[in-house]
Amino acid sequence: MKKYLPVQSERLYERIVEQIETAIVAGDLKVGEKLPPERELAAQFAVSRTAVREAVKILREKGFIEIHPGRGTFVTNKAPNSMRQSFDSLIKFGPNDGSANLVEVREILEPEIAALAATRMTDEFIADMQEAVETMDAAPDMDVYVEADLDFHLALAEATQNPIIPALMDSIIDLLREQRKRIGLAEGGPVRGQHHHKAILDAVKRKDPEAARQAMRRHLTQVAEDSGSPEATRQREKSD
Repeated sequence: MKKYLPVQSERLYERIVEQIETAIVAGDLKVGEKLPPERELAAQFAVSRTAVREAVKILREKGFIEIHPGRGTFVTNKAPNSMRQSFDSLIKFGPNDGSANLVEVREILEPEIAALAATRMTDEFIADMQEAVETMDAAPDMDVYVEADLDFHLALAEATQNPIIPALMDSIIDLLREQRKRIGLAEGGPVRGQHHHKAILDAVKRKDPEAARQAMRRHLTQVAEDSGSPEATRQREKSD
């Protein structure tokens, strides 16, 4: 099996795409060959599962791989027929508008995701969330923190055991990544984020859906404030 080199980059998934794409073009990965599972690829590349997921999404869009549910991910030689519309363009509207829109979407989705996850949580997902929290605690830089943050929320979405929910989160992953980087620029933002991550983790460990819902709502309020959302500013002004 093709061996991969650890990668270090602001956008780690781009380097993963480059290595796998090069291996396919060079014939090191053959058409029909099955790629290793997500966890194994993350370990080989020494990156987060979120970075691997994003790389797989890009490779699929380019037509280099196919995903067969229940069977795995396979190398293909099909040229891409179409590209999924990307949410990246939303960022171009500027940090304020983009942030406000994303905050609204997250406020609609994520409290209920947390509540549902609390009712279906397993030891495996708890371990994934705990690992992400510990990685954020020890993160040497913001890039590592951001990827672990994404992994935390991905594990929560997967814990719902509804495959549509992680797919929805994947569709806005670049927007979430950019939002988290802005939070990293806010003084004390990562520390506040960790306080809420641990509260969410505690609630889902106790399988308490209402506590998980409320913990997520408090986290999203903090996210809105630290990312400079106009809506958060308006809410603060109303409360003053």
